[in-house]
Amino acid sequence: MSGLTHFDAKGEAHMVDVSDKEVTDRIATARGAVIMLPETLTMIMEGRAKKGDVLAVARLAGIMGCKKTAELIPLCHPLPITKVALELRPDDALPGVHIEATVKTSGQTGVEMEALTAVTIAQLTLYDMVKAVDKGMRLTDTRLIFKDGGKSGKYEAE
Repeated sequence: MSGLTHFDAKGEAHMVDVSDKEVTDRIATARGAVIMLPETLTMIMEGRAKKGDVLAVARLAGIMGCKKTAELIPLCHPLPITKVALELRPDDALPGVHIEATVKTSGQTGVEMEALTAVTIAQLTLYDMVKAVDKGMRLTDTRLIFKDGGKSGKYEAE
C-alpha cells in the first residue's frame, strides 16, 4: 500500500496523523457540471422552478456540504474553513450549469475534499430542485482543478 497514506503497515484504513505537519495557508478549487435539457435550463433561468431559486439553493447547499465534509468522508479531518465560494454559471451550449468551488483554510491538511464535496452537493441539490421535470440530468466532470499549500505544493489540472 506504499504511497497511500490512509492505510497503515498492515493495510488497514486509518486517519492520518497530521500533528507534526506545519500549519500553512491552503486552497483548493474543484469544478463540475450538471447537463440537462435546454427547457430545464430555461425554466431555471426564468425562475419558474416550483421549489424556488435553484441556483441560490444549490450554492448554499454546496457551502453547507463543504462544512460537513469530515462528517461525510470517514477519514477526512475536520478543518477550520476560512472561505467557501461557489460559482454557478448557466451555459446554453452545454446545456446546463457549470459549478466551481474554491475553499481556503490555514491548517495541517488540505481542502481538496472540501472543494470536491461543495461541488458534488451543489450538483445533487440542483438535480433535486428540478428532477420532477428532467430525470435524465447528468452530473459530470467533477474534478480537482487547483490546489496549493502544504508539503506537496501546487497542483493545476491541464
